[in-house]
Formats: sequence, C-alpha cells, structure tokens
Amino acid sequence: MASTSVKLTLPVLPLDDEVVLPGMVVPLDLTDAEVRGAVEAAQAAVRSGKPRVLLVPRIDGKYAGTGVLGTVEQVGRLSDGDPGALIRGVGRVRIGAGTTGPGAALWVEGESIDERLADPLPGSVTELVKEYKALATSWLKKRGAWQVVDRIQQIDGVSALADNSGYSPFLTVAQKVELLETADPVARLKLAITWLREHLAEQDVAESIAKDVQDGVDKQQREFLLRRQLEAVRKELRELNGEKEGEASDDYRSRVEAADLPEKVREAALKEVDKLERSSDQSPEGSWIRTWLDTVLELPWNERTQDAYDITGARAVLDAEHAGLDDVKDRITEYLAVRKRRTDRGMGVIGGRRGGAVLALVGPPGVGKTSLGESVAHAMGRTFVRVALGGVRDEAEIRGHRRTYVGALPGRIVRAIKEAGSMNPVVLLDEIDKVGSDFRGDPAAALLEVLDPAQNHTFRDHYLEVELDLSDVVFLATANVLEAIPEALADRMELVRLDGYTEDEKVVIARDHLLPRQLERAGLGADEVVLEEEALRKLAGEYTREAGVRTLERSLARLLRKVAAQHELGERALPLRIGAADLRALIGRPHHVPESAQDPTERRTAVPGVATGLAVTGAGGDVLFVEASLADPETGAAGLTLTGQLGDVMKESAQIALSFLRSHGAELELPVADLKDRGVHIHFPAGAVPKDGPSAGITMTTALASLLSGRQVRTDVAMTGEVSLTGRVLPIGGVKQKLLAAHRAGLTTVIIPKRNEADLDDVPSEVLERLEVHPVTDVRQVLELALSEARTAPVSAAA
Repeated sequence: MASTSVKLTLPVLPLDDEVVLPGMVVPLDLTDAEVRGAVEAAQAAVRSGKPRVLLVPRIDGKYAGTGVLGTVEQVGRLSDGDPGALIRGVGRVRIGAGTTGPGAALWVEGESIDERLADPLPGSVTELVKEYKALATSWLKKRGAWQVVDRIQQIDGVSALADNSGYSPFLTVAQKVELLETADPVARLKLAITWLREHLAEQDVAESIAKDVQDGVDKQQREFLLRRQLEAVRKELRELNGEKEGEASDDYRSRVEAADLPEKVREAALKEVDKLERSSDQSPEGSWIRTWLDTVLELPWNERTQDAYDITGARAVLDAEHAGLDDVKDRITEYLAVRKRRTDRGMGVIGGRRGGAVLALVGPPGVGKTSLGESVAHAMGRTFVRVALGGVRDEAEIRGHRRTYVGALPGRIVRAIKEAGSMNPVVLLDEIDKVGSDFRGDPAAALLEVLDPAQNHTFRDHYLEVELDLSDVVFLATANVLEAIPEALADRMELVRLDGYTEDEKVVIARDHLLPRQLERAGLGADEVVLEEEALRKLAGEYTREAGVRTLERSLARLLRKVAAQHELGERALPLRIGAADLRALIGRPHHVPESAQDPTERRTAVPGVATGLAVTGAGGDVLFVEASLADPETGAAGLTLTGQLGDVMKESAQIALSFLRSHGAELELPVADLKDRGVHIHFPAGAVPKDGPSAGITMTTALASLLSGRQVRTDVAMTGEVSLTGRVLPIGGVKQKLLAAHRAGLTTVIIPKRNEADLDDVPSEVLERLEVHPVTDVRQVLELALSEARTAPVSAAA
C-alpha cells in the first residue's frame, strides 16, 4: 500500500454520538449552531470547488482522534422544512493541532490517510471480501432489502466495503468509532465480518425462540379449536343416538380438575385424560381409560371419618357387644387413647405416616373374631369392611391386575377402601391363615406391604399405579392357627390371642346375645320363651364342648325351632319356661358328660395304664387320653409300639418316657423287668386325628407308671408337660387353652411345668378358682400327684 498523505486545514463539524464513515452521504440539520458555523466557515474559505469540513465524532464531550473529510454537496431545506446540508464522507483524516480560520467554527490541522491497497489483492483478502458480501447479502435478504443487495455486490474496494458496514443499524457508536479509527482496510473488514457474523447468530437464536413461541401458541389455538369441534361432533352423535346430556362421559377433564385429589394422582389422571381425548370412541383403549378414571374418581382420597375419642364410651360399646375378650378390648382402648393424645398435640401425621394399626386375632372357631371387627369399628366411629381371604390363591386379588389385561380390576384392598368411602376404615382380613399359593402367585407375599406400618403409606396397586395411603387404616386379621401364617407376614402384625370362653362367659353370651337373636329368627318373643340359667349352663357344658359359641348358638336355634314347631302343632302352650331338666325331652340326651359326673367304673381312667392329658388343636384346647398296655411275654413281641397317627416329636417323647422308666424303675419301685421282656404299646384314641408335640411326655410316663405299678390315675387329674431323660418336666405352650379345656371337661386338678407358672396370669380368675393347679419340676412329683393310693394287680392291657 502506497503511503502518501496531504496536510489539510479544515473547520470541525462535531457529531454528537454519531459516526460518519467515508463513502456515506448524510443530511445534517443547520439549525444546530456548530453545524451551521462549520458549513458557513467552509463556504467562506473556498474559492472554487465544493466546501470541505472535518466530520469528527464527539462521544461524551470528547473528540475522536480520527475524523472524516466531508464535502458539502448541497445546502437547502430538509423534508421537514428546516435548513440543512447534504455532506458526503470522502476519506479519513488524522486530527492534529487547532488553528485559526474564518468564521465561528473551530479549525484544525489534519493529515489525510491513504487507504489504497496493492493490486492485485492477495487471495486471503479476496476470500474476506467474498465472505463479507455473502454475510451482508444474507442479512439484507432477511430484511427484504433486495435493492441494496446489488449495490453491495458492485463494491470492489476493500476499504469501501468495510466502511459500508457503517450503515448497519445493529452496530453501536463505539463499534463505529473503532471502524473509523482502524486505518488498515483489511483489519477493518475483519472487524465488520466478525460483528456481522455475531449479529446473524443472535438473529438466528431470536428467530428460533420466536418460532417456538409462535408454534406453541398456534398449537394451543389449534388444540382449542379441535376440542371445540370434537365436543360439537360428540354432541351431535349423542343427539342422534337419543342420549341425554347427563349421560355423557366425556367431561373427565373437568371432573378430574374439580375432584379433591392428591397432586401426583391428579397429574396421572390428567395424563390419562389427554390419552382419552386423543383416542377414538371405537378404540378399546378408551374404554380401559374410562374405567380407570372412574375408579380413581370414586376413591375417597381425602375423605376421613372423625374418630370417636370418647374412650370410656368406646370401652362400654365393646363390653356391651362382646363378653370377655379383655385382651383385644384393652388393645383397642390403648389405640384410641394414643390416637387422642397424638391428635390433641398436633401429631396426627409423623414422617408421612398416620397412626393406623395391624392386629392379628388368632383363636379357635366361634370365639367372635369376625364379629369383633364390627364392634371395633362401632366403638371407633369408623366404617367397617370385611375382606374374605379364605381360598384366595391369586396375588392379583390383593394387588390388582395390570391394566393391559381384559377385565382388569383393582385388588381387594383398593375395593375395600372404595366400598368404605373413607381412607381410615376398619378392614377385617378374614381367614388370613387360609390363603393359598400356587403357580399364579402368593397372596400372602402381596400382603406384606399392605400390613407393614412402615411402608403401607405408599401402597401401589397394580391397577391404579398411583400411591395409596393405607397408614390410617385399622387392619384386623383373623386366623385359627398362627403356624399357618407365613413367618414374614406374622412378624408385621401385633398378635392378640383369643383362647376361648369359660363356661360362665358362655352363659352370659348365650343370655345377652345369642338367645335374643335366635328368638327373633324363630319368630318368638322374649316373653314367650324363657331359658333358665341352669338350662343355658347345661347346654354349654354337656351339649357342646368347644372353645367358641357357634355350636352353642346352633343348639339354641334347634331348641327354639322345636318349641315353635310344637306350639304350631298344638302340642305345647306358650309362654314356656325351660329348665335344665326339660332339655332332654326337647333336643335329646347330652353329648358330653364330664368325667366327674360319670360312674367311677365307667370312667376312662378306671383301670391302670390310662392317663388324661391336655392338648391344643385348631378348635382350641382339648382333653387327650393316653392308653398303655404290655404284651404277653409268650408272644415274643418286645419293643415299643405307637398308634394313633403320632408325629415324630410325639414318638420321641414316648421313647424318652420308656427310657426314663427303664433307668429309674427301681427308684420308683416299679417292676421294670417287665419292660425288658414284654412289648409296650401306647395308643392315643381318636386315631383318625393326627397328633404331634412334646407336651404329652409326662402323660405317657404317668400311663406307663400306672400300668407297671397297678395304681390307677386319679380321674379328676389332667396333665401337660415335656419330659426329659433325667425326669425333668420342661415347659410347653398353650397353658390357657389347656386349662380352659380341663375346666370344660369337668376336671378339677391340673399338673403343669413349674416354668409355665407365669402363664397362669392369662387364665380367667373364675377358672383358676375351680381348678387346683400344681406346678412341678420333676416326673416324681407328677406320679405322686396323679397316681391313686389304691393298688391293683398289674394288667397286661388297658381298657
């Protein structure tokens, strides 16, 4: 580039916050004193040619170091009528010192800058020119300035092309000043390219955002329009099919929005509504979604009944509706008391969990486990729902089916909540020990989450697939046999045992509950048939022998039916008072006669070798007889024979009893020589019933000792306990049930292990008053208590 410069003396025309570059033509308002002074000074100084001024940017009161030589092309009036001048920028001038000149303008000395480049241009510069023109063309086309595109393409000079960017409205004043003060045309063109590229990138982002916003708005408007059209079409179809407006089921969105649902449930429901609105009426998916939405909307997500916190009144309700069962009554009373205190102190919800309860009522049939659930709900002021689990083998019955299956339904737990209409009902899981498992699944495993107080606040049914809070539900599970419940499931429940009723409790239940109900069912009035207490006691003691009262109620029903039939046949007049002596004529002879009431010669223990034991079955406690005999030595059948469907543990107990007597026979004054040469046979009657357990150990020992010694076992004595090889009496389970069974059988003396003495606290006081209980630690004590003093000749077979 040739570098030649020319000294110039020019009047200054200041431009406040504006920049004019060479090649630009700008109109200036002459009403500004400084502009007018500079133009007039230039006109006065020129003798020929066009007047010249120095256009200098003034930023915040400070002049730039470089100005532009401008020629006054024309002086006249602007479009608004004010005087003005048209000035063309010619070239850059480096400003020097000030000087004097004609007029009121400021004159300065300057030096022109030569910006010509060598010809031909280098290849890199040519690429820059092409890039700038491409970028400028792209920008101009977006603005629709097609006439300017041709002008840009016709510019050949690098300096002129770079200065042309001064027309760009997106450049700031500081950027234009930088362009003005950059003398190198190539550097100036690079700056222009950089700024133009950045502007185009920003413009692309802005256009993309604007497009996204516009697309969203258009989609909403389109969706709104289509929904209105869809509603209109469905309305026409309903009118065509003769449906009423209220029968329409397409208003799920408004129903979901109006329903009181938890936030996550609402989100899931609205998603399903979106799917429903996009599906056609003929689509099977639409039917599934409608069924699911109906189920969700019918569930009482935030409905809760107010608990009755009258603790005294709740206990009174339980006592009025059930006699006995103090353990479970105490537990429900404790639960209500704790709930009341938590509510009073604002602690109703702790860690997202409410104060529900999971109780397992375990006991024999007929003791009132199922009816107790209704009483608990009544006492608490809650709704009651019963869920029958007996024979359930499909885990989907508990957790529900996946919605992909035809005819899918929620599980029984969700259906129970829906039926109750509240989130805090009393749910009775009846016969939980009868739940089965097969190739379809294990329902007991599905119940693990339901009955776990630590996690049932987020129970998730397979059909609903949303969380359901079960932490406020009181679950009462009933079972006859605790061992039949899986260990993991039993561990999650609080066990409450219902061991059966005493005879006095049965009389009270029959008088206050069973008799009024059966009188009503038989169509008899309370004043027409009156049962004396002795008749009720005989019904409970001799006509039935059970832990519960179900058979007793059936006996009452049979008795009243007989009375009603005889009255209708004219054989008996009403009113009627029935005593104990009248029962045989009405319902036949008693089925169970206590041992104490039998003739001494007819009792089972009337001969040596028979002892009375106690056992626990699925129907409660029961009396168990053990018979022993010795084989004739001439038969040669030595050894031990056991019959009566005995389990392995009971067989081992028999062997232990025999081994103890063989090793300690001399000490006990027993003829143990017979045990070596003669076969021993031990039999447990009721051979069709399987039996197992260690608690018959002392009973078998006593039967064998009775057989060898010839001393009969006392008829009023029953016993239970495990025996060891050294003769120790070890503890067993089910003491309460066994003592109740002894009481029902009319026995008066019971022998139990010493280490089970603490279990006597659970036995009703009226039973302990009628029983003489002897805690023992050694078999020798058992034999002293159980064997009578009368001695007969040892027999070879027991009756």
